[in-house]
Amino acid sequence: MILHIISRDDWANARSGVGVSADGFVHCSDFGTAHLPANAVFAGRTDLLLLVIDPARVGAPVKWEAGVPEHPAGVWFPHVYGTIPVDAVVAVHDFPPGADGVFRLPEAVANL
Repeated sequence: MILHIISRDDWANARSGVGVSADGFVHCSDFGTAHLPANAVFAGRTDLLLLVIDPARVGAPVKWEAGVPEHPAGVWFPHVYGTIPVDAVVAVHDFPPGADGVFRLPEAVANL
């Protein structure tokens, strides 16, 4: 499984349309790296969800690549080169930051 961070509004739009898409690719994470883009890109946000995606159901290429910008530790992330159809999303979880403002993988996701 791979993970994608999305706002509640963007998820509502994706569900009413063709799915989750972006210019170029859709940035995803694995269970050990979701907190990295969350803290780097989404600091201060409280409207986020974490989508759990079955890459076998995506129907588009999934490539593991360096982040943009590259992570100092050389961490690679799954990038989906195409639209993620809604039926490839097997679970949706709230993704709020902790009381300290730091994002951590929700316990419900960590236990999958």
